[in-house]
Amino acid sequence: MSLALYGHPFSSYTQKVLIALYENETPFEFRSIGPETPQYTADWLRRWPLGKFPLLVDGERNVVETSIIIEHLQLAHPGPVRLLPADPAAALETRFMDRFFDLHVMSPVQHAVGGALTGDAVKKEEGLAYAAGKLEAAYAWLEGYLADRTWAAGRDFTLADCAAAPAMFYADWTVPIGAQFPLLRAYRARLLARPSFARAVDEARWFRPHFPLGAPDRD
Repeated sequence: MSLALYGHPFSSYTQKVLIALYENETPFEFRSIGPETPQYTADWLRRWPLGKFPLLVDGERNVVETSIIIEHLQLAHPGPVRLLPADPAAALETRFMDRFFDLHVMSPVQHAVGGALTGDAVKKEEGLAYAAGKLEAAYAWLEGYLADRTWAAGRDFTLADCAAAPAMFYADWTVPIGAQFPLLRAYRARLLARPSFARAVDEARWFRPHFPLGAPDRD
C-alpha cells in the first residue's frame, strides 16, 4: 500500500517523520503544503481539519502526531532500523526522550519563533528570553544525560533521535549551545552527520531565509 506524507520540508516535525522514512528507505510520496500546491492543502485539511502537519496517509488510514506516525511505520512498514526497541523498559526510555525533545527543546524554540513572527520587537525579545531559560536548562540536563551514550536512548538510533535531530538543529539556531556543553554539541554534530537527517536538512536549505530569527551561516 502506497504512503503519502503531507508536510513542509522546513518544518521540524515534518523532518522528524522524514528521518524515520529515510532511515528505512520506506517508499512514499511527499506532498508539500504551500501556496503553490492548493490541491494538497485542501486534501490535507479535509483529512485532518485541526490543520497540523505532518499527516501520513496509509491507504484509507490517516495517521497524525509524529511519534504515533513513527510507531505506525514500525508496525505497518517495518524496516531494518528498529526505531522503537522491543524491550518494554528500553521502549519506555525511548518514548521519554522523544517527549523530552518535543516538549522541552522544540516547544521553547517554537515559542521564540512565534514571538518573532508577530513582527513586534518586544514580543520577539520576550520569546527569546523565555526560550533561553528553558533551553539552557534542557542543555544542562542533556549534557549529563549523554555522558555514556552515543544516541539519545543508548547505543542505537531510535525514535528519540528522530525527535532530537530537528529539535537540536533549530534550538542551536535560536539559543546557541555553549562551549560548556561539549557532549551535547558533539551529539548534535552526530545527528547532522546521520544520512537520513543530512538529507532532510539539504532538502530544506532553500527555505532558510524564512527563519524569522535569522538562520546562521552554518550547518
